[in-house]
Amino acid sequence: MLYDIAIIGGGPAGYTAAERAAANGLKVILFEKNALGGVCLNEGCIPTKTLLYSAKNLDNIKNSSKYGISVEGETTFDLNKIIARKQKTVRKLVAGIKQKMNAHEVTVVNGEATINGEDDNQNILISCNEEIIKAKKLLLCTGSETIIPPIKGLKDSPYWTSKEALDNKELPNSLAIIGGGVIGVEFASFFNSLGVKVSVIEMLPEILGAMDKELSAMLRTEYTKKGIDFHLNTKVIEVKNNEVIIEKDGEQSSIETSQILLSTGRRPITTNLNLDKLNIEMFGNGVKVNEFMNTSHPNVYACGDITGHSLLAHTAVREAEVAINHILDKDDHMSYKAIPGVVYTNPEIAGTGQTEEELTTKEVKYSVLKLPMAYSGRFVAENELGNGVCKLIINDDDKIIGCHMLGNPASELIVIAGIAIEKGFTIDEFQKIVFPHPTVGEIIHETLFT
Repeated sequence: MLYDIAIIGGGPAGYTAAERAAANGLKVILFEKNALGGVCLNEGCIPTKTLLYSAKNLDNIKNSSKYGISVEGETTFDLNKIIARKQKTVRKLVAGIKQKMNAHEVTVVNGEATINGEDDNQNILISCNEEIIKAKKLLLCTGSETIIPPIKGLKDSPYWTSKEALDNKELPNSLAIIGGGVIGVEFASFFNSLGVKVSVIEMLPEILGAMDKELSAMLRTEYTKKGIDFHLNTKVIEVKNNEVIIEKDGEQSSIETSQILLSTGRRPITTNLNLDKLNIEMFGNGVKVNEFMNTSHPNVYACGDITGHSLLAHTAVREAEVAINHILDKDDHMSYKAIPGVVYTNPEIAGTGQTEEELTTKEVKYSVLKLPMAYSGRFVAENELGNGVCKLIINDDDKIIGCHMLGNPASELIVIAGIAIEKGFTIDEFQKIVFPHPTVGEIIHETLFT
C-alpha cells in the first residue's frame, strides 16, 4: 500500500504531524517502537510535572500557616500513591493520543522502522516488522536519548537516569545528581520537597545551562536555603558505589550518597535509521533541516529532537506543523525567535527570546527593564514564600527581544512575552495591551514602564 506520508516516531512531533496530515486528507502511517507519546509523555515532560505538582502541594501544606490555615498533625505523603497517580495520568493521555489517531484513521504500527531506500517512482521504502511500506513523503521524529558520560566506575555502580527516577517507589536517604541542567534541577526540587538530602554537581559556573544567569543564580539561592548543596565548576572524576569523587580548582573531594541520578543531557537518535540510504545530510549530531523542516532529500522531513536544535516538546510540535504545511503547499516556516524554556521548580523560572549572555557575546547593544514580582498585587496576595523578577530585554529599535521570569506561575505567563517578541512589538505597542487586574501577568505590563 502507498501512503502519502510515513512518520517514524510517535512523540509530540510524530503524533502532531500524523493528526495534522490526516485531518487534511493525507493517508498516514505512523511507526512507534515503544509507546505513543514518546519520551515526553511516557518518561519526560508529563510524568515529571505530575510528580512536581504533588511536591508543590506538599510544600503548600507545610507552609499553610503563612496563609492563616492550620493543618493539625504531621504532614505526610505516600510515594506509592504519587507514582501511581503519575502512571494513571500517563495512561490517560496515551489513550487520548490513540483515540486521536483512530479518529483520523492514521495507521499506527508498533515496531522499529528503518529506511530501505527508494523505488523507481521515488517513493520512500520503509521496513518494519519484516514488511516494506511505501510512502511519497517521510517524516523523521525519532527523538533523543539520555547521554551516559564515560565516568570512571559508573558502569559498575547502580545509578538512575530520569526513567528510573520517575518509577522509584522508595526514597533514597540522599541523592547526588550529576548535571545541573533543567532535568537535574527539576528532580532536585522534587526530592528536596520530599525530604531527601540532595547534591547537584555541575561543570559549568551556573545551573540551568542557557537560561538567564541572573535568575538561575536567584533560583539556586532559593534552593540552597531549602537545603540543596550545589557544586558548580565541578567535574565528576569517578564513581564508587555510594561515593562520587569530584574535582574543583584542581582539588579532589568526595560526596557520600545512597543514590546517583545522571542528568547530563540528551542526544538525537539517528542510529539504525539507515539515513545513508537516502544520503541524508547531518549537522552536528542531528539531521540538517531548512526553515520548512525539509532535509537534504526533497521528500524527507525531520522534526523534534532528531534535528539537535531545540530539544523541547513544544518546539517539536511547531516543527511538525511547519513540515505538514509545507507538504500541503501552505505558506509557513519555522521561527526560533521566541521558543519558551521553562523550569518547573517551585518557584518556576521561564524565559523566551534572547538572554543578556547571548547579546553580550555578540556585542549587541541592548537595554534591560526589570521589576520585582512584588509589583504585582496578585503575586503578593498568593506568595508568602519569596519574591521573583520579571526582566525584559529591549533592542535599539525599542523592540522586545527577550523576557525572563522567576516566580509562579512563570510557565503560564512567558507566552505573553513570546507573542510580543515573535510579532516584533515595540515597548509603545506592548504598553497599549490591556492586562486583566489583578493578575500576576500584569507584571509584564508594569515592567514596560520602568
